[in-house]
Amino acid sequence: MSTNHPANSPADGGSPSAPSDATPAPSPSAVSALAASESQAWYRRFARGAFADLSPLRDHADYRRVWFGQSVSSIGQQMTAVAVAVEVYDLTGSTFAAGLVGLFSLVPLVALGLYGGAIADTVDRRRLGLVGSAGLAVVSAVLAAQAIAGLGLVAILYAAVALQAGFFALASPARSAMIPRLVPSHQLPAANALNTVSMNLGLTVGPMLGGVLIGAYGVQAAYLVDTVAFAATLYAMWRLPAMLPLGERKGRASVLDGLRFLREQPNLRTSFLADLAAMIFGMPRALFPAIAVTFYGGDARTVGLLTAAPAVGALAGALFSGWVARVHRQGAAVLAAVTAWGLAIAAFGLVRDLWLGLLLLAAAGCADTISMIFRNTMMQVAAPDEMRGRLQGVFIVVVAGGPRLGDFESGAVASLTSPAVSVVTGGLACVAAILLLAARRPAFLRYDARHPTP
Repeated sequence: MSTNHPANSPADGGSPSAPSDATPAPSPSAVSALAASESQAWYRRFARGAFADLSPLRDHADYRRVWFGQSVSSIGQQMTAVAVAVEVYDLTGSTFAAGLVGLFSLVPLVALGLYGGAIADTVDRRRLGLVGSAGLAVVSAVLAAQAIAGLGLVAILYAAVALQAGFFALASPARSAMIPRLVPSHQLPAANALNTVSMNLGLTVGPMLGGVLIGAYGVQAAYLVDTVAFAATLYAMWRLPAMLPLGERKGRASVLDGLRFLREQPNLRTSFLADLAAMIFGMPRALFPAIAVTFYGGDARTVGLLTAAPAVGALAGALFSGWVARVHRQGAAVLAAVTAWGLAIAAFGLVRDLWLGLLLLAAAGCADTISMIFRNTMMQVAAPDEMRGRLQGVFIVVVAGGPRLGDFESGAVASLTSPAVSVVTGGLACVAAILLLAARRPAFLRYDARHPTP
């Protein structure tokens, strides 16, 4: 009996047929879908690593409200700062009188900054933040009222600026000392990056909006918007739970105790010294008017660009800060960032192309943001809660006084040599100071956020 074979089987010389369970070749549309899916997954990984980490805002409602309120208030305060300068100059026609606005704000900041921190280590920080924010709102309302009434008294403006600085010096240490209680320690670098975004939004958006409002409706419009903007901060503070400092409190918190604590904690002290090196030696802000003319043949608009460039770079650094949470050697990161600042400033003193100069200033601002994120995180994690207010007070004094010392240093060197020499030597002096700190404090280079030591 003959056997019947299937067609194309080996028995009749045909080639073997494909197995019945073979996987069919993917269609072009399926390949495209897979590639798109992989591309989206890569972009999500890239975004998580590059862009600012929003998890503190997403995970913690109290922090989200405080951040939003601070952002809105910061924009309003910068609008008021522009309005006060414009109003003083309009009333007096004197650049010296306009310059005195800075002095009237500096003195209360320095004088009350340390005491505001000491108070924040003794009382309910939520209540202190409420008092400070309410005081700032009242001052803005007074500024609006005097502008609407047309009083035209410069003394009122100076007094208001001084009161604003005083209320800020009281409220700011309390607000900053709250952050470690609002987010867990592993999210503090991300929270500090977001705080930097908030601050630089105020520095960039506030003056622009202020200029538009003042040009269209007068200074009273900027004051009124600032007054209303404080509602966001007041609401955020009102919703917070009580924020009494942790640990044992013995009577009043002493400013001297805070300074002694800082002196005895080498890592925290080194972080402050690194910041001072950047601000004193590498801050040529006072030379921008001369640089605009001598370097670039520019005018007041060029000065404005030079002034805005570091803030733009700082905002960019904060927006692309998703990677900071993965850095554990935060001391080394601080020194590297301040070194980058000094090198960028020194290079700025050598170039004569405006756009390249602006790019270098923006790079310096970006480096400053990275340094600030890690310095704030070290201060919040390594310091005990009962000392955080006083350390934030010292921070205010350093931030307020350091740039003024930098203005004096850069101006003095420029008067003896030239603006270019002052900028270049200042940047290099900043780098030299950082190298000296690294040599004197090798433990700071080894600081590990997983095992924080003050």
